[in-house]
Amino acid sequence: MVYKNYLFAVALLFLLNTPGLHAQTQRAPNTTGSSSTTAECACQRLAAMTFPGATITTADCVPAGSFTPPGSSQAIANLPAFCRVAATLKPRPESTIRIEVWLPQTNWNERFLGTGTGGGAGGISYSALANGLKRGFATTNTDMGTSPNANEAVGHPERWVDFGYRATHEMTMTAKAVTQAYYKKPFHHAYFAGCSTGGQQALMEAQRYPDDYNGILAGAPANNRTHLHTGFVWNYKVTNQVPGSAFLPKEKIALLTSAVINACAGKDGGAPGDNFLTDPRACQFDPETLPKCPNGTDDGTCFTSAQVTALKKIYAGPTNPRTGERIYTPIPLGSENSGAGLEYQQNPKQSPPSLFYQYKWVFGSNFDYSTFDFDRDQDKMDSLLAPILNANNPDLEPLKKRGGKLIMYSGTADPLVPFQDAVTYYERVIEAQGGLNRTTDFFRFYLIPGMAHCSGGPGLNDCGQTLALNVPQDSEHDIVTALINWVEKGITPDKLIATAFTGGVPANGVRFLRPVYPYPKLPSYTRGDPNSPASYQGVDYPRGNVLAPAKRYLK
Repeated sequence: MVYKNYLFAVALLFLLNTPGLHAQTQRAPNTTGSSSTTAECACQRLAAMTFPGATITTADCVPAGSFTPPGSSQAIANLPAFCRVAATLKPRPESTIRIEVWLPQTNWNERFLGTGTGGGAGGISYSALANGLKRGFATTNTDMGTSPNANEAVGHPERWVDFGYRATHEMTMTAKAVTQAYYKKPFHHAYFAGCSTGGQQALMEAQRYPDDYNGILAGAPANNRTHLHTGFVWNYKVTNQVPGSAFLPKEKIALLTSAVINACAGKDGGAPGDNFLTDPRACQFDPETLPKCPNGTDDGTCFTSAQVTALKKIYAGPTNPRTGERIYTPIPLGSENSGAGLEYQQNPKQSPPSLFYQYKWVFGSNFDYSTFDFDRDQDKMDSLLAPILNANNPDLEPLKKRGGKLIMYSGTADPLVPFQDAVTYYERVIEAQGGLNRTTDFFRFYLIPGMAHCSGGPGLNDCGQTLALNVPQDSEHDIVTALINWVEKGITPDKLIATAFTGGVPANGVRFLRPVYPYPKLPSYTRGDPNSPASYQGVDYPRGNVLAPAKRYLK
């Protein structure tokens, strides 16, 4: 009955959030992004106000309906009426930090929400603004000072600092002031939510500016930035430079993941028939067991010796060739065919070179990945960028002392920001705090079985982490609501019921539900319907047990 009630709730949420299905109750949509035609727009008075270090470039009322972001042809539908403020911040003469603040005209929940972005930023995340707005937050986002893209910051070290941590803090301070000026009263709590680069922003805030937010949601954090990207260079080199044909066609990547799943799925606490791994740490897979191509042949049903050699290097992860020290953790077993997986990380026609922006900052705009030295060049990059880009500090005592709460999550099928690095960071916080119990008082970490990077993937893919309204807005199904209740009501989050939408698309319906638990617990199948949460219990899995970077690469 509970499962059926959940499915009904999800269907209702989908109907309420699908364009056109409730249009009769809305005013005519605004599809151009233009301001309201009302005689007086209270938002516009913000343009005449002074905010330190900020220039207001837009202050307009946007009517309920649809809004098309600047430079886009894709409208965002079903928005409530809001005040849209855009500003440029210049904490340093070299800085050009763009922010937007979206403020509900009615039904404000009296909370403030900072949101994160992805990759090298370089633009406003309008989906984050829209989702926060729909939840009733005064919501803000920033381009982190790297517009039009991070590659353009070559030769501008102050913009590197903006990207690393300054832009997020400056956004927070200005957007809070704008929020209070608009509503003429303070918000009662402030939250931050972001994934990937947004997860890095979240941990930077927790470490450097613990007074900025009461509650922080950090997803798949790219906090070990200078070493995470070394993993991309490593994978790119071994698939393009190993002698012979090491490049992996799409059909072979699918075959590879299938072999991994066949070897390990259901043996790691997951259910029989799972097409993903609950705990890749428990999987022992040797690429030598893959079908080999006879000498002189190569088709989609087998692997060449060069491809097997490359896979061994990929699963080993980047190391210093002189000292043997580990620089970063490898991609997780079972994640090879997920979005941003091996096809993405090896293909020169796709995006990996766009992930090389920090190398261009250090080595120049003509950086050639093929010449990168994992010893000498890594040290040079770390000396310049690690102090400003890496959020590796495990000392969160200031956040804890001021009553702040932090939830971190990571998918076990994430090939872009491997969950193992989040495990390593959490274990370092546990050590700094003097024990797991002292850590879980304010900081909890959820591993999401089968989720890819931030969402999607072959397993669970939604627990409200994207801010979208796809799951019931309660603390059992929605991680944002759980964070709010922890901060404001003292209700400690424990078990969450995560959702696997078919194909990761809510419109396709619910494939299954499964509980997730604070680390080190994972869901373990007991008996019954594998699609029902009741068929699982939380079990303590071995802590750590990941390939962690050497100490020098955790700075």
